[in-house]
Amino acid sequence: MISPVMYRIFINSILLFLVSGICLANAPLDRAAVSDFIRYMQKAYDFDYGELSRVFEQTVKSDRVLNAISRPAEKLPWYQYRKIFIQPGRVKAGVDFWRSNEKTLKRAEEIYGVPPHIIVSIIGVETLYGSNTGIDRVMDALSTLAFHYPDRAPFFKDELEQFLLLAREQDIDPLSIKGSYAGAMGMPQFIPSSYRNYAVDFDQDNKVDIWKNPVDAIGSVANYFNRHGWKKGSAVAVTASATGVKYRELINSDLKPDINTSTLADYGISSANDLNGEEKVKLLSLESGKNDEELWICFENFYVITRYNHSPLYAMAVYQLSGLIADEYRKYELIAR
Repeated sequence: MISPVMYRIFINSILLFLVSGICLANAPLDRAAVSDFIRYMQKAYDFDYGELSRVFEQTVKSDRVLNAISRPAEKLPWYQYRKIFIQPGRVKAGVDFWRSNEKTLKRAEEIYGVPPHIIVSIIGVETLYGSNTGIDRVMDALSTLAFHYPDRAPFFKDELEQFLLLAREQDIDPLSIKGSYAGAMGMPQFIPSSYRNYAVDFDQDNKVDIWKNPVDAIGSVANYFNRHGWKKGSAVAVTASATGVKYRELINSDLKPDINTSTLADYGISSANDLNGEEKVKLLSLESGKNDEELWICFENFYVITRYNHSPLYAMAVYQLSGLIADEYRKYELIAR
């Protein structure tokens, strides 16, 4: 049996360990870098130096954020990444979300040209229809990445700037907003610059709320896609097959469509779908997990999806989930009739 003294020592050791862990996870930011940034915000946008200093005094460097951004899901092979999002529960929840927001989704399609199943799929992939919008304070996440993540510090410093401007415009306490480890917010996970440029007051209540208002979230996603060049009624991607190995010359990391479909046959590539010979496409190879690959011919709309998240895996997950949701929704419509 453990003695009372040893028990207290054991408990105190555990508490010390926990406190040390909290302190490590909530280390102070680079003071010199923060001070320079505050002076910049003061000069560029007339922020009050003292007020912004008080905000940063309550902002911390998050090791959790740094760990998370070093191992994004997009580094997984396709056959593993796909399993995260292509699930029956996410499909069913997507149909339910569609049914609950039918009129809004129809209006968004009429105004912006983006079909409901694509909008629903984006919100489903991003936050499971608003059920998981993130646990990190946006101020902590963006500051951590702006001042302690050299690989992408300029990008996140810009987003921190945009976030503080957004908080001032919307009269929001910047320390009160939570989001993803990369500073994305709300049901559609908009980064601050996307919020300021593409979020819309779709229900016209004089407030742009992408956190709890699905109407504004739907309109904002549709506007984002429209502004990035979504082609109404056009395809996203079709499966392809290939003979030989010459087709590999067309596969690269650039996402922009740059291949004339009329030249695909020259590389041994074919598809069961009719293709416009003059349309620009991209050839995508995905790991299937069966010692082979999936080949896809991707169109401009696929590229538009990658403007939301610059990953072909992400865009393919959105596309495939959207198809499953659309199929199940059509079944619901037939039953309803």
